[in-house]
This record gives sequence, C-alpha cells and structure tokens, in this order.
Amino acid sequence: MSITKKPKGKNILICYHLLFFIFLFSCSKAPTLFHVKGHKKVLDDITIIIQESGLQTNLGIKVVELESDETIYEWNAQALFNPASNNKLYTCIAALAILDSNHTFSTSVYQDTAALYLVGGGDPHLTLEQLDTLARTISDTMKLHLGRDYWFQNNRVRMRTIDRAKKINYLILDDSILDDVPHGPGWMWDEGSSWYAAQISALSVNENCVDFYVTPGIIGQPVLIQTNPVTDFISITNQSKTVNDTTNFKELKIERDWKKQTNSFTITGNVMDTASTDTFQRNVHDPTLYSGTVFAEMLQTRGININHVIKGPLSSGAMKVTEHRSKPVNHALTEFMKRSENLTAELLVKHIGAVVYDTVGTWNNGLLAIKSFLHDTVGIDTNTFRLSDGSGVSRYNYSSPEHFIKLLTWAYNNKVFRDQFLSTFPIGGWDGTLEDRIKNEESTAKIIAKTGTLSGVSCLSGYIFTTRGDPLAFSILMNGYVDEAKPFRNLQDRIVSALTEIKL
Repeated sequence: MSITKKPKGKNILICYHLLFFIFLFSCSKAPTLFHVKGHKKVLDDITIIIQESGLQTNLGIKVVELESDETIYEWNAQALFNPASNNKLYTCIAALAILDSNHTFSTSVYQDTAALYLVGGGDPHLTLEQLDTLARTISDTMKLHLGRDYWFQNNRVRMRTIDRAKKINYLILDDSILDDVPHGPGWMWDEGSSWYAAQISALSVNENCVDFYVTPGIIGQPVLIQTNPVTDFISITNQSKTVNDTTNFKELKIERDWKKQTNSFTITGNVMDTASTDTFQRNVHDPTLYSGTVFAEMLQTRGININHVIKGPLSSGAMKVTEHRSKPVNHALTEFMKRSENLTAELLVKHIGAVVYDTVGTWNNGLLAIKSFLHDTVGIDTNTFRLSDGSGVSRYNYSSPEHFIKLLTWAYNNKVFRDQFLSTFPIGGWDGTLEDRIKNEESTAKIIAKTGTLSGVSCLSGYIFTTRGDPLAFSILMNGYVDEAKPFRNLQDRIVSALTEIKL
C-alpha cells in the first residue's frame, strides 16, 4: 500500500504556483514564450502577430540585421527543431564551397567486344532526351564502323559486311561511384511512390520517375494513360473511370506497389470527362536498372538488340564511346533549391563524400565532409545539432534558428559565395516553392527563403531586403502541430511581411 503525504507550509505554496502555471498554459492557444528578446518595436509587433494567431505549436525564431550583426528578434532561438527541407541550406552552401563552381556530372558509355557499359556519375538532372542522344550516338558510331569479312573462293576474293551491333550481347550498368543504399537514414518506411521520395542512385534519369499523362476517356470507361518513357520496366493496372458528375466522385490515384518493391502501378479513382490532360510523376524501384532498361529500349529502336541488362563494374579494357556532361553544379543547385529536390540533395551529399575522400560516395562520408566544413569554416558547433541527410526528409535531423542564422550570416558576408548562394533561393511571390506565398506587388521589399515541410513540421529561413533596403537574415521553425500546414505557413508569411516594414 502506498501512502501520499499531504504537503505542508512552503510545499503547499509551490504546489499552488505549479497548478496555476499548468492551468495558465493549458488554456493558452498561443505558443509559450521562452527567451524572447529584441528591439522593443519589433518585439511588440511580432509577438502580437504570434499570439493573435491562436495557433498551438513549438516555435523558434531568430532575426538578425546583417549590416550590424544585431539581433532584432529572438524567440526560443537555441531550441532544436526538425528543419525539414531547411536542411538543404547546409547542402547548398557546402556544395558551393567544396565542389568547384565548374564541376559537372558525367554519364558515359563504354564498349568492349561483347558489351556496352552505361556508367553513372551521379547526375541529378539527366533527362530522357539526353539519354536518347547517347543511344543515337552509339548507333551512329556502330554504323560507321561496320566490320568486313574476307575469304578466298573459286579463285576470287569474297567479302561481306559484318554488323558489329549484333555482337553486343550485354548492357552492363556501373553505378559504383556512389554506394547502393537507396534511402536516407531516418526516412519513413511508407513514403510511397511520390516524386519527392525517389530512390537514390548514381545512375538516375528523369528524376527516377515515370511521367503519367492522364486524359478523360469515354464516360464509364477507364481514363486514357500515356507514359514517358514508354517502357516495359513498369506494368499498369488501370481501374479508373471517366465520369460526368461528382456523385460519389473519388480522387484519382496512381500508386506503385512499393510494399513489395515492384514497379507495378495501379490507377484508381475518377476523372471528369471535361477535365484537361494532367501529369503525375511517380517514382520507380531500382533506378539503376530503370535507367539501363530504358537505355536498352532506346538502342533497340535503332537496331541494337541488347539481350541482357545487368549491373556490374566497368571492364578495364573497355573504350569510351560517348559521354554526356551536365551543366556546372551551380545550375543544379538553383533547380534543387527552388523546387526543393530531395534526390538532388542526396546525390550531392554522396558526391561530396566521393570528391573529398576519393572513394565511393556514401551518406556517412558526405555528411562528415559537410559537417567538417560547417564546423571549421562556417563556425557552427556541430556537436549541438544533428545532420542525418542532405534533403531534410529524415526525422533524425535537428537544428535551431541559431544554427541557420549563423549559416545565413556567414554566407551573406562571404563575397566568394554570396551571389551564387542567394540566386538559388525561391523568391517570394515569384518562383519555386514561394511562387504563391508572400505576395505584395506594391512593396519594394524582396524576400528569398527556403521552405521546409513534413507532417507536423513547417519552416522558413532566408533573407529579407526591407523597404528601406536593410538586409535581414531570419529563421522560423515550427514543429509539433497536428493540423494542416497552411495556417502555420500563413503565420510565417505574416511575420516576414511585418519584418519588411520595420524601421530600426
């Protein structure tokens, strides 16, 4: 039997105080204030916006005036949050600093007596058109080098032309510049078949996705489906229906059987007969084999029949036939930041590891190189945060507004990287993930920032150039809500918009 003693004297007073604060905060709809400081004018305006929102979430903010390095607003700035895609800020600046600005990614084709070799170099933006150009070059090269066989018969020299393409039996896929781990540490097992959850491979094409073009069919019949590429690598079961009213209407879904790790897609749901063609991107399982299969099919349309597509290392005796070189890395970084591309982030991390340590690129050595740069050069204490991937998909990432402000301040003050870094950001009300946010056509202020979203996570960090021309660095991190993200994004936008008009 347990006995609970009745508190006496001073203990009773402590209990009353504790109960009062529990009651106060449990009834409050606004986030609790911890370590709030800054300019009084800014402090009052921003705090009122936060409290009047009525939103319940864990919240951390820091805003710094860059010319003076003065903190003008701070709220829970040293608390750790899951940053979601704000993690890409680390990856972007590290890629600019560690990789040469003229650095490119190579995709090559080699040949020996019985095989072609498709060798991936980690290009995050290799397109189907570029892969097809490699196939056309291979075909043209083989036509220019037709073999001849001579023999002597009936006192005459006989000759016949040999099609060397018929001797090509294997297409061997070499993705060994990076390791073959397809998912990052801490990625959720049920991310599914969406574009943002594409598997990682040094041999990637079309963002490791298939494009599905959906057009209404005959009423009562399945919708019409076209894919790019057209490939036997996938199979499709079309259970959808074209309808002419919204009664019992079901949203169209295109899902890959990711649980069984197959490339079987099932299409369900409805499309109105008046709808225009829509496009859906869905990822594939085993992107290396996907790239190789599509390449083999491209070769086949040009008369080069590949009997076997397998993974393996490049033969030491093979000769390079053709190569595709990507644009310099800064072009990849702009696409990566504005569209928030997870595949690009992880390929960059592994590629950095391969370059710095001259070995196979992995998440471990890539992240080690990035953290070393952040610690030694930027001055971030990497013992106080956790970096588990390059994209922010991982639930193991933790950073604070303080960490991001230190990064943003360092990058702004670095004349070598500043312009390139700032040019990669989405622009408020203009493009990327901020195209439909923070619109104010009458204001002369400019906002460039990186978004970050996971379930229960919404973040925004970047730069504000106020109406007075003052440059600010800001970081707003929100975690732990259970509702839709839109109200929390709206709160971020209101905070940022208010900061554009401050007069210090």
